[in-house]
Amino acid sequence: MKSSTFTKLFKVLSMSVLVLGLTTSSLYAETKKDFKIAWTIYVGWMPWDVINSQKIMDKWAKKYNINIKVVQINDYIESINQYTSGEFDGCTMANTDALGIPAAGGVDSTSLIIGDFSNGNDAVISKDAKSIKELKGKNVNLVELSISHYLLARGLELNGLSEKDITVVNTSDADMVSAYTTADVSSVVTWKPQVSEIQKMPNANTIFDSSKIPSEIIDLTVVNTQTLKDNPEFGKALVGAWYEMMSLMTSKSKEANEVKSMMAKASGTDLAGFEDQLKTTNMYYTPAEAVKFNNSEELIKTMEFVAKFSFDHGLYGEGAKDYGFVGIEFPNGKTVGDKKNIKLRFDDTYMKMAAEGKL
Repeated sequence: MKSSTFTKLFKVLSMSVLVLGLTTSSLYAETKKDFKIAWTIYVGWMPWDVINSQKIMDKWAKKYNINIKVVQINDYIESINQYTSGEFDGCTMANTDALGIPAAGGVDSTSLIIGDFSNGNDAVISKDAKSIKELKGKNVNLVELSISHYLLARGLELNGLSEKDITVVNTSDADMVSAYTTADVSSVVTWKPQVSEIQKMPNANTIFDSSKIPSEIIDLTVVNTQTLKDNPEFGKALVGAWYEMMSLMTSKSKEANEVKSMMAKASGTDLAGFEDQLKTTNMYYTPAEAVKFNNSEELIKTMEFVAKFSFDHGLYGEGAKDYGFVGIEFPNGKTVGDKKNIKLRFDDTYMKMAAEGKL
């Protein structure tokens, strides 16, 4: 009798779970009207600020009968954490962080826009060391497990050292400039505009930067894969707004200087300072350029290297047996890692549409 009762109860519970699952799935699969993306201050992402303030985002969202809220978050890693937890549908982030945080955390994410690669924006700066080798035995302040950590690891490796030779001190990007002014901090790794501010200070030696590893630190606008799949209009609006701004920035017009001046002010500098930051940023101003890079063997090799970094630093968790634990998908079906666990996708669909004038 107890066995029969338990069996009936199990069937009822199973049906309830099934119905709940179907209901949740159905709700999740329904199209949305309201979306949110997060961004943080960095030269390559400043266009989002002006896209928002000048109503370019509103225009493109209206075209597809949706609403997109563009939100600035002061702390970079916090913005990615909020995206990963589902508070945002999209977020700006570097390739290493896209793999190491949302993808490693099980959130299937798509690189919708490849905006640029850092070509000197990210740097290792020291008060007393004149080279990477002189960092041996010293503390280095950086945002732990972020793109800065990756840059330092590459710099150490290229100079015959490893992380065992230094001590990493986790520091928020928002606190990096003030931290460098203290006697306790001698060496930091950060990105522009913080790099520019620190380089103005006495005894600020730039001993390694991202120009030494070109096309490895890639800046992206990432969106939730399922959200994009269910709502292609979301992708079209974001990409359309982005490349309208890219076109405006390169137009050699009065308006180009105006929008770049807005970006400069929002990032705490002037037009000349912002132009200086752009010099060390390899922007993909046209969608065709971004599509070409997205389909390159170079990108695949870089992401395999990043996957190894993520695994070596424990970002995949205890269940990961090797760096292939998280699958990364590229155009034309190429993959790195586990094809059954694809969590990061470099999709050129929407950038191609922009290149072909189909948005």
